[in-house]
Amino acid sequence: MKKLLLSLIAAIMLVPASVKADEGMWFLMFIERLNHRDMQKMGLQLTAEEIYSINNHSLKDAIVQFNGGCTAEMISKDGLVLTNHHCGYDAIAELSTAEKNHLKNGFWAQTRAEEIKPSSLFVRFFVRMDDCSKRILSVVNDKMTEAEREKAINQEIAKIEKENNEGGKYTVSVRPFFQGNEYYYFVYQDYKDVRLVGTPPESLGKFGGDTDNWEWPRHTADFSMFRVYGDANGNPAEYSANNVPLKPKHYLPVNIGGVKENDFAMILGYPGRTNRWMPASGIDQNVKFAYPAWVEGSKTGMDNMKKYMDQSDALNLVYASKYAGVANYWKNRQGMIDALTKFGTAKTKAAQEAKFDKWANKAENKAKYGNVVATINNYYKLTNEKSRHDNYLMTIFRTSAYATVSRGLGKQLENYAKADAAKRAQMAPAILEMADELFKEAYIPAEKDIMAAQLKLYATKSTGYAIAPAVAELGKANNNDFSKYVNAAFDLSILSSKDRIKAFLDAPSEGLITNDPLVKLSNDLMTHYNAKSDEIAKAQNDFGAAFRKLVEGLRESKIGTIKYPDANSTLRLTYGKVRSLPADKRNDAKVNNYTTLDGQVKKYKKGDQEFDLPTRVLEMNKNKDFGRYADKDGSLHVNFLTDNDITGGNSGSPVLNGKGELIGLAFDGNIEAMAGDVIFDNKLQRTINCDIRYVLWVIENFSNAKHIVDEMTIVK
Repeated sequence: MKKLLLSLIAAIMLVPASVKADEGMWFLMFIERLNHRDMQKMGLQLTAEEIYSINNHSLKDAIVQFNGGCTAEMISKDGLVLTNHHCGYDAIAELSTAEKNHLKNGFWAQTRAEEIKPSSLFVRFFVRMDDCSKRILSVVNDKMTEAEREKAINQEIAKIEKENNEGGKYTVSVRPFFQGNEYYYFVYQDYKDVRLVGTPPESLGKFGGDTDNWEWPRHTADFSMFRVYGDANGNPAEYSANNVPLKPKHYLPVNIGGVKENDFAMILGYPGRTNRWMPASGIDQNVKFAYPAWVEGSKTGMDNMKKYMDQSDALNLVYASKYAGVANYWKNRQGMIDALTKFGTAKTKAAQEAKFDKWANKAENKAKYGNVVATINNYYKLTNEKSRHDNYLMTIFRTSAYATVSRGLGKQLENYAKADAAKRAQMAPAILEMADELFKEAYIPAEKDIMAAQLKLYATKSTGYAIAPAVAELGKANNNDFSKYVNAAFDLSILSSKDRIKAFLDAPSEGLITNDPLVKLSNDLMTHYNAKSDEIAKAQNDFGAAFRKLVEGLRESKIGTIKYPDANSTLRLTYGKVRSLPADKRNDAKVNNYTTLDGQVKKYKKGDQEFDLPTRVLEMNKNKDFGRYADKDGSLHVNFLTDNDITGGNSGSPVLNGKGELIGLAFDGNIEAMAGDVIFDNKLQRTINCDIRYVLWVIENFSNAKHIVDEMTIVK
């Protein structure tokens, strides 16, 4: 308790009494002292203890990290979990077949026995957190290299994690904050028996597709539902028919009263990554070098996936999940380029750093901070072309199932060839399982086209930094046309069919696998991606120390305006209000803070992959068949806007009113404020949310799954 109190006092000293209510991703353990008063003024009716408590159930017990990359919430006493459709997309696609296409047609389990378990899916409950900054920082000093510092810190982290995991009962994670100037540890409990309960058809869950992604006005049923199971005592357990629905410590009541402008709204979730402390030259590098390569490489991969996805439902399922993930960040990165350029974010940061540099070179600060800005700028200047190169190469890894095969299945086959007969017998089942996973996500004709197109892009566009040797040699020999080589490599490779892999297991040869053309190509790409010159290694070491000092100095000098740490997939709270954007003729709503089913139907295009709608939706809208979920104005509200501060990882986060009741489901941001991961715009930044009434209407009225809604605690 004393340690916690000291942590609170330290944090209070660093944060001014008044902060902007809509900006910031805040630790729950500091809510009472840092934010609670502001939140109460805006409409919060809960105590800080009701939001975060170690000893009693609280809101934090209803919020889970979903499969490591999204957020979800418990909404019934029987373990029902609500998250985004795009967060459940992988699991839904995995559980779909051409004959039972849950992704395309939707799915609702009529009984618990019909709920379906995907191969790998987990939710993570947050138990508690604490400050361990003093302990971690006591094992390092300024004379250490960054590698030495990292080693010492990791050794101390291992001790802290072991001390707090209670013999493996909990997962413990120690994370750095403020660029390594503070450290906190987080205690979690993971549940791995998570089953699909229901999903709307893709025409609703992904309505608008890539065209509407990151856009407002929006009309998307971006939700899916799962259930968490545990053993008879409520403990985590591997999948078993004997497992029972989890009784969570807390679940969210669901309020169907609707929202209006300036209503209080808070979001709890696991934002993945922001870079609001990023230096000006880092922003410039992203805008001019890294992100353009990311965008172009992503589009190349998407185009080559799409031409096969359009051929059949079966092929669409092979690439649906990968395509969706690549497309999401393709549009995000282009939006970042546009927004950061439009608002001159790098210039704003540069002005701040110039002010900091003057402070840093005062006599009393010079020894510690004098070279910080120059060191940071030198690092980015040295790595600009490498960042372009790395992003072209990274998009090959993201879009090709075979680009990283040398580190996965290829390496396992090499180890298999080296092993004795007894060890091989143990390894074979896992290798065959890896092969199954590979061919679930790969169609060889498509993989050939993806690889050939990406290699050509990489070889011709990454001109300022040396490309992988094998690619350079092949490109020179074939005038950068890689089709012939790639086709031959797949035709010869052990890894191009499961039958060939099985034959290799029967007669293994180390030389055969290490000389496999796809393994050799993958190994060349990955080795080159991870390589760095001594000059870059030294600059990276110096940059790590300088960036840490920049953040420390900005806080110490009060020149920095940010008072919260960057997001890093740890639980945060953000608060604000329902808030409209300027009137938009594309939106039929009376106030531009919500959209309606009427507006969704107006976007309808029969047979269109992005804007088709089920006939039943058209009929129900025509008849105004909205039941108890109609707004007071008679329409069915679909999505709404708040000014909460979120980012990727917040997908699926609950939007809560002042009583802690669920009013919506966060799923996106608006493209006008796409620079939000780097700099917060309090005029334009918005969170796009599913209205919980629309979610329940889709479940109960459209899908005839009222038994699911009956599990929830509904507040009118």
